[in-house]
Amino acid sequence: METQVKPIIHVVPAKGLAGLKENWQSDLLSGFLVSLIALPLSLGIASASNFPPIMGVLTAIVGGLIVALFAGSEPTIKGPAAGLIVIVAGCVEELGKGDLELGWKLTLGVIIAAGVLQVVMGILKVAKLADFFPLSAVHGMLAAIGIIIMSKQIHLAVGIAPSELKGKEPLELLAMVPHSLSHMEWHVAVIGLVSLVILFSWPNIKSKAIKQIPPALVVLVVAIALGLYFNLSDTKLYSAIKPLVNPGEFKLSYNANFGAWSGDMLPVALKYLAMFTIIGSLESLLTGKAIDLLDPYKRKSNLSKDLTAVGIGNMVSAALGGLPMISEVARSSANLTNGGKTRWANFFHGGFLLLFVVALVPLIKLVPVAALAAILIAVGFRLAAPKEFRHMHHIGAEQLIVFVITIIATLATDLLVGIAVGIAAKFVIQLALGLPIKYLFNPQQELISEGSHHTLTITGAAVFTNYLSIKKQLDTIPQEAGQHVTVDLHQARFVDHTVMENLHNYERDFQLAGGEFHVINLDGHQPMSTHPLAARRKKMAI
Repeated sequence: METQVKPIIHVVPAKGLAGLKENWQSDLLSGFLVSLIALPLSLGIASASNFPPIMGVLTAIVGGLIVALFAGSEPTIKGPAAGLIVIVAGCVEELGKGDLELGWKLTLGVIIAAGVLQVVMGILKVAKLADFFPLSAVHGMLAAIGIIIMSKQIHLAVGIAPSELKGKEPLELLAMVPHSLSHMEWHVAVIGLVSLVILFSWPNIKSKAIKQIPPALVVLVVAIALGLYFNLSDTKLYSAIKPLVNPGEFKLSYNANFGAWSGDMLPVALKYLAMFTIIGSLESLLTGKAIDLLDPYKRKSNLSKDLTAVGIGNMVSAALGGLPMISEVARSSANLTNGGKTRWANFFHGGFLLLFVVALVPLIKLVPVAALAAILIAVGFRLAAPKEFRHMHHIGAEQLIVFVITIIATLATDLLVGIAVGIAAKFVIQLALGLPIKYLFNPQQELISEGSHHTLTITGAAVFTNYLSIKKQLDTIPQEAGQHVTVDLHQARFVDHTVMENLHNYERDFQLAGGEFHVINLDGHQPMSTHPLAARRKKMAI
């Protein structure tokens, strides 16, 4: 597990107004480029969520202009996320009972309540609880979300009327694909196919200058041109399928309805409140951790503060009619790639989106639904790509089993049940591999500190269920130059992948700070695969 991490050699960008003065040019450029990515994605995510498409852009505007000012992370971009499409769309359908406008407004009331809970969670500093979830189950949930997104958008990309898809579960929608392909509207299907070709071939373009152009933006331009050529605005020819986006009206007015918090709708509201709070918070926190690893300045986000900021953003966004938001990984990584240095890049991204909404609504009305469907198919494919399955198998067969079980359970039920089943599967597999029940929540550890030298000895087991206890001990050690940390796993009966990966992150953080972090005495353990961070169990003497 030894890695050599070079100390930080960059001068960390200043924060606040000093950071704006220092880095406004790079942040302005990055904010503009990210806004070009965010515009089509926000429209598509809102449309797929049964919200007026323009409200997706409003969500990103709030995430930039408001949340950026007090977020706990410098480089992350806040906005609507594909990972929440399934929850939002389901909430609108169940609460509205066929009336999408009523369902939208009732869903806003649930999102506001979820935002309040996120603010409280951030204040109570419960962000660390995200470490409880096993990584294989989390990735399985995200892959299932990707499949669910694709299961509906494939039909829209070939011109099937949305009315034919109402009330159908993901597995039913997947079974409908052959029928939809044989009954496609060919003008719409051409736009969907061309859009998919652009999106999937763009990474293979060798020209660095061309690759700087967001492929989703290219899709919009090409799709609008094709839509004009095919005369998709002719309501007589295409009245049944409504092939062009109806963005809705952009206005800053209160839209939320709290009527779901009484009567027979209360159980549904509570279910989706739990989903928005747990899944939305988890996705946002995982993104924050992932972007910290990509940040060239190796800054560490205050995830609790960031969760509070996202909660406030959700309350403001939902009050105005917008979607729930998270720290979004694709736009955040694009921000770093484009040279964004501080939170002002997120602020500028929101500002540019506001300008686009004011100036480009007539153009947005020309966007074909098939183009947005293709963009979302590409997003869904990235979440559930074959490489994700290969990666899980590389880590270990038991990781792949949990990953697949989580996907199947999510597709058959919902996100909360799916990830719960994934966690339960992880429990069962670890017990089957010989982990004693008494170690599930108690790692049996001892931390001895002598000056700047610290040794954490684990004699029970180090698994995802007891990792928070291990983390609590490690977090008492300051991450600074001169600190020497040793984690001795000689007597640990079982060490799972989630703990191995988290210890690897600690190793990186301590080395970046000028300290040392070593995990020792794993030679007596049998790894579950050749992956360096694979789970491993103690070899028992014969």
